[in-house]
Amino acid sequence: MQTKHLFRYLPRGCSLCLLVLGGLLLAAGCDRKPQGGPAMRTPEVAFVTIAPQKVLLSTELSGRTSAFRVAEIRPRVNGLIQRRLFTEGADVKEGQVLYQIDPAPFEAELANAQAALAEAEARLPSIQAKAERYAKLLGHSALSQQDYDDAASALNQLRATIISLQARVETTRINLGYTKVTAPISGRIGKSSVTDGAIVTAYQAAALATIQQLDPIYVDVPQSTAELLRMKERLKAGQLNPRVKDSDKVALTLENGAPYPLEGTLQFSDVSVDPSTGSVIVRLVFPNPDGDILPGMFVKATIKEGADEDAILVPQQGVSRDTKGNPFALVVGAENKVERRALTLDRAIGNQWLVTSGLAAGDRVIVEGLQMLRPGAVVSATPAGQAPAGAGQAAPTVAPGPKDQGGK
Repeated sequence: MQTKHLFRYLPRGCSLCLLVLGGLLLAAGCDRKPQGGPAMRTPEVAFVTIAPQKVLLSTELSGRTSAFRVAEIRPRVNGLIQRRLFTEGADVKEGQVLYQIDPAPFEAELANAQAALAEAEARLPSIQAKAERYAKLLGHSALSQQDYDDAASALNQLRATIISLQARVETTRINLGYTKVTAPISGRIGKSSVTDGAIVTAYQAAALATIQQLDPIYVDVPQSTAELLRMKERLKAGQLNPRVKDSDKVALTLENGAPYPLEGTLQFSDVSVDPSTGSVIVRLVFPNPDGDILPGMFVKATIKEGADEDAILVPQQGVSRDTKGNPFALVVGAENKVERRALTLDRAIGNQWLVTSGLAAGDRVIVEGLQMLRPGAVVSATPAGQAPAGAGQAAPTVAPGPKDQGGK
């Protein structure tokens, strides 16, 4: 109503202009197209084609080192330590004298035993001759049987005494030798628990020192029984070939992460399971000529299991997990539609997963463009490392091939 009154008071020319302007605005509003989102594009993804390959499988186990041989030095006679004859922390040889116990009491005892033996041996000819004369007289009935028996008994008794004294001399000679405490093995000796002037007793509980042979050296690593059973199942199923070159060789990584330059060998696997950990001990032997490995060090050993002739490896970026942690992969199926595959993973090898089930040769696993991708979606797929047609960006990184994983 107000608009009508407005046109009533405007001049005729102005009213016409307003009508024309309103018509133009209305036409412009009618010609305007409704606004909407951009047209949906087909998602672009990159994939790798699964191809079985030969892979050398290995297991990395953590453990500690221990000396090849350990000898605790203890005295075998009582006495006073006169001198310590080694340098603590040095290498000693088998038979080297380590301690000298005061030999004087044992030298005197040996001299006493030798004198007693000499006295008995000096009496032997006279007693023996007497027994022989009595034997002759007994045949002529010139001597009673009792006299002959007494002479023969005295001879036998003296001979027994001589044997006893000989054993006593040998014992005292051995004890005298024990006053020199020697190294039973070659190796590196630790600190001494006694000094010069200390009193020691035979076979005492406290060791005087400890010698450890460090070359070669043991590495003891625990292996879970579940892992051991899994490997046996793969062997029975024919999925693992244990007869590969240098299958008994073992690599070692030191505490600082540096690889040990020398290879070791697998010696044995224990037959007893530790009930507290559910594992068995695997013992390895490594050469240690420079003494770089010390007993008690924490190390990691890589043990070769064998070769999987038809291993399926998938780049780790191509494997996802659901809310329950179950692994799966998206593959490009028929008509370029996305399919979801549940996977069973064995282990990580470099930057790839070893897949035991869920994928087969020829499957195209998506490794790029996984964001907001759903099963059933149609995608534009190109091999990983090849830029899509018309794309100007750099090509994505190529997934590692078999050589990067130790396969052929």
